[in-house]
Amino acid sequence: MLKRKQFLIGGLVVALALGFLLYNGFTGAATYYYTVSELSALGSSVYGENIRVNGKVAPGSVEREEQGTLLRFSVIDADSGQGFPVVYRGVVPDTFKEDSEVVAEGYLDSSGIFYASTVLAKCPSRYEPAE
Repeated sequence: MLKRKQFLIGGLVVALALGFLLYNGFTGAATYYYTVSELSALGSSVYGENIRVNGKVAPGSVEREEQGTLLRFSVIDADSGQGFPVVYRGVVPDTFKEDSEVVAEGYLDSSGIFYASTVLAKCPSRYEPAE
């Protein structure tokens, strides 16, 4: 009888731990992304929150540090023209370029600057050969 109780308690502990890990993994991966216009409309309610934003890299806005991994650019909404600056430290994907669509994950501070921890460049729907 004692071994049966120990087995049940051990199984319950393992099941709870597994449930906790699944829940944390799902909530971290299920972050919805906002468009630039949606994020601008939310205002100060999202300051400091971990969020994802989708938009286009504004032409002429990309600034790279000469000997580092610091990247500054502006992301804009193609429809409304709204935008804000993004600061990212890290390696960018090969497909990152001006006027390309990106998804940046990070937080927006009260001065309106988005500090990205991850930048993903969305691939075009089809590739065209170079002329």
